[in-house]
Amino acid sequence: MQSVRKIQMTLTRQPVLEGAGVHLNRVFGHIQAPRLDPFLMLDDFRSNTPEHYLKGFPWHPHRGIETITYVTKGDVEHADSIGNTGVISSGDVQWMTAGSGIIHQEMPKGDVNGSMHGFQLWANLPASQKMMAPRYRGITSDQIPRVELENGISVKVIAGAIGGARGPVDDIVIDPEYFDCTVPADQTFTHAIDPDYTAFIYVVSGKGKVADQAIENGTLVLFGKGDQLVVNAATETLGFLLLTGKPLNEPVAWQGPIVMNTQAELENAFREYREGTFIKNDP
Repeated sequence: MQSVRKIQMTLTRQPVLEGAGVHLNRVFGHIQAPRLDPFLMLDDFRSNTPEHYLKGFPWHPHRGIETITYVTKGDVEHADSIGNTGVISSGDVQWMTAGSGIIHQEMPKGDVNGSMHGFQLWANLPASQKMMAPRYRGITSDQIPRVELENGISVKVIAGAIGGARGPVDDIVIDPEYFDCTVPADQTFTHAIDPDYTAFIYVVSGKGKVADQAIENGTLVLFGKGDQLVVNAATETLGFLLLTGKPLNEPVAWQGPIVMNTQAELENAFREYREGTFIKNDP
């Protein structure tokens, strides 16, 4: 008999200023990350005000993590130290494994109406993979399957599998699921999950309930242990991101854009960045 996961914690997004002056909402970060292992941070950068995002995120380093950018409206220009350049647009995903080190920039441009919507997730890498060769995956919207489940429930499958569809992102150490779910009014979404994996949802539209607790746009729900989660839409369509992943259960040493396992590794990374020896893999 399957056990339904209960709510372990709820969070509400909080406004922060990042990059060269980008206004966004942080859903979780340093303080909450130990409870969301292997995930480190989630930012919601939905904005309809160009001056709040156009300064962007100029060249900066990463090591020891993966950054996953999911754009739902607008364009983001990007470039990195391993030779990737281009634009990610509405519905596209950029899955970047920093590994031993990458330097990149992300410059939001918005759309013709001045809207720039999307989310950036940071996922940790285990100690054994911290110094792996960096890699970049650009996934366009037409490569991401959408599966229709019963009662009109629709799911975009970025990573993992559901309803006979498998996402284009695979071979990821933390074995993640990343779904963009839409649940019609008064319907219930049920999903089986490995009982040892971390699981959370982040509501991006509408209203609903988990157990007896109301949820709405900007609410994160971290689930406790169990092998099934249940989310109910209220009297309007509910949209949410669903993330699951295998916890690493390792020490974390984190400063800015670099996440390692020890303070010594962290200090070494920043020393290499200052000395110009940070990049280990040339394009």
